[in-house]
Amino acid sequence: MTGGAYEELSQTGEPGPKTLELLLRMVHQVRRASGFPPPEGYTQWSDDAAYDVITAMLTREGAGQKFVTACFALAISDATLERLFLASIKNFLIDEAKKTPRGKLRRRIARLMSEDTSFRRRPGSPPRWALNGLREDAVWQGDLDDLIAEASRVDGVGITRWNHSGPTPRKTVQALMTVLTRVLEHAQGAVREEDLAKVLESRFELLAPARFTRLFADDGTLVDPAETGTAAAPADSTGASGDAEDIWQRLTANEHLLLPYLDEDAHHAAQLLEIGQAQAGAILAGLKAKLRLALSEDSDREAVMRALLRRCEDPLPELPL
Repeated sequence: MTGGAYEELSQTGEPGPKTLELLLRMVHQVRRASGFPPPEGYTQWSDDAAYDVITAMLTREGAGQKFVTACFALAISDATLERLFLASIKNFLIDEAKKTPRGKLRRRIARLMSEDTSFRRRPGSPPRWALNGLREDAVWQGDLDDLIAEASRVDGVGITRWNHSGPTPRKTVQALMTVLTRVLEHAQGAVREEDLAKVLESRFELLAPARFTRLFADDGTLVDPAETGTAAAPADSTGASGDAEDIWQRLTANEHLLLPYLDEDAHHAAQLLEIGQAQAGAILAGLKAKLRLALSEDSDREAVMRALLRRCEDPLPELPL
């Protein structure tokens, strides 16, 4: 690229149109080669999605445009600048993918499959898995919906426990491996790790948001609405909704996640938040104290709590790792 990004950075010291154009091409090159999912808010890759990635990289706290100047400082030509940008973009997309729920699911699948001799990881990028015994160069290139349909035809398996951290329960591992084996037998080739995560997510609804129907009783515990006769209660008043909104705004992201689980213990809270048990227990205790204080003078505690629990059904921002 004569008169390209390298010359632009040499003259101005800042990313301009040519640098941004190069970064755009590099994002598309990385995502095509490695199969990264598009950024949050996009269902497929586009220039807008790629620009969002570039913007996120340029505005990162503590880094920002430093990655551009750092790459330029190591480059001696446009060709070396491209390679350095490629490496930076790939590392950034890897870090971003690890933060997502599906990224965590992918890592768990990869770990479980690596511990099972029935499966073999195919070298290269993006990561792919196949059954042992298939020829090395066999790669599945079909429709993902076909694999999802095949997984749905696997009868007699289910997941009753899905912990967010710690060892995966034995019966859960058996269910996952049974479905993966069936899917890979059907594929007759290596399947992308990302696609296997989507198949399991669909088959077991692993990442589906939970819906909650319990209520906050006067003694500070959660009870089943069927037992209290409030399951068919009328819609909350505007006042209750407003009070619930005020309380919701005062809660932290961790407390939002724990709100439907007030009757669980610190161990459960630690698994949900993926932090230490002592810290999770302290957050849970603090949440209960906040709610008792906030609801102590409210004339319709149950209506306010119902409104709060409905907020839990809304999508929540992901917690930082």
